[in-house]
Amino acid sequence: MERTYIMVKPDGVARRLSGEIIRRFENRGLRLVALKLVVPTRETAEAHYAVHSDKPFFGELVDFVTSGPVVAMVWEGNDAIALCRQMIGATKPINATPGTIRGDYTCDMMSNLIHGSDAPETAAEEMALWFSEGELLA
Repeated sequence: MERTYIMVKPDGVARRLSGEIIRRFENRGLRLVALKLVVPTRETAEAHYAVHSDKPFFGELVDFVTSGPVVAMVWEGNDAIALCRQMIGATKPINATPGTIRGDYTCDMMSNLIHGSDAPETAAEEMALWFSEGELLA
């Protein structure tokens, strides 16, 4: 079993899509092992997006993710990382296939609803950043 970090971003929460997104992962057979609604601190957001810290859009990205509550989650299942990424869809809306979360619900690069870990190492770092060990179901 593999675990991955998924976050419904402030735009997804504001648009009341969190339940729909959770339903899609549950319907696919993944197991929810952690969930919380939180307004990220600037420090947490900067750590989460540290890989982009040298990019011109970094400040705007941090401002966006701290602009309201997010739904932070950990999902578990066979090939959970690749499966979730496939369900999420491409980052660029023009490349997001209909049937994916982004393909069905977004047309904006910044307000793209959802984040999902892209590799086992990233998932481990993100889960540790957003959740304490005691917050994850065994």
